[in-house]
Amino acid sequence: MPIEVVILMTRRTLLTGATGTLGRALRPRLRDAGHDVVAASRSPPSTDRADVEWVRTDFAAETGIRDAVSDVDVVVHAATAPRGDTESVDVRGTERLLVAAADAGVSNFVYVSIVGVDEIPYSYYEHKLTAERIVAESPVPSTIVRATQFHSFVHDILETIARVPIWPLPTGIRLQPIDVGEAAAAIADYATPEAAGRAPDVGGPEILTVRELAETYREVRGLRRPIVRLPLPGEVAAGFRSGAACCPDRTVGTTTWGTWLESAHRDRLAAGGHR
Repeated sequence: MPIEVVILMTRRTLLTGATGTLGRALRPRLRDAGHDVVAASRSPPSTDRADVEWVRTDFAAETGIRDAVSDVDVVVHAATAPRGDTESVDVRGTERLLVAAADAGVSNFVYVSIVGVDEIPYSYYEHKLTAERIVAESPVPSTIVRATQFHSFVHDILETIARVPIWPLPTGIRLQPIDVGEAAAAIADYATPEAAGRAPDVGGPEILTVRELAETYREVRGLRRPIVRLPLPGEVAAGFRSGAACCPDRTVGTTTWGTWLESAHRDRLAAGGHR
């Protein structure tokens, strides 16, 4: 009888921003899906991690980009600089990576963006939108997937005001936070040899106002701080209040804000943290 031999081809995938919040969640999901992960970061871990191959890249300084994309089949571009030089990293860095990807013959360039970048005139969002256009117009086959804010992002903002006696907040802003692991799982599904173009958005299971988010945070933490409405003028705040950062028809995640927050709080207490 003839013997049928099946050869499984390992997909070599470059993940940029591999030490960031999303990158840390994407790494194991890509690996578990059978990817040979090349993890790119400006500051790779000092310890030897055998589960992925680490490369040092700096999109602002234009270093390590061609080495990172060498012999790669798929790119998942999650590197971003929301608090840094967003134009240099998110726009120019994406341009440089695309040029290298084209020369390397990459079959799918997955670009991770944010829901609302085309409606909210916030400078960081405008740079993400510019990067989207550059990706779409590149000769490299691509997939663009937008996600809503992560639970951890909202949590970190509320943590900064937790000790203030009164919480001044833009209470009318509406968000649709998602668990980063669930977002990563949805994004990882697009890391295939076939590009999907503009993919459906990825959002959390519920849309909540900042007041509702803060009230749940306050309850879980056992705090009694009063929440005071902070009026924010301008088009950016108006865009967030209108729900432009939400995708109500794309509730991909299932972990609610309250559920995530309770889990995070238990982990904090178990680690010896304060309430």
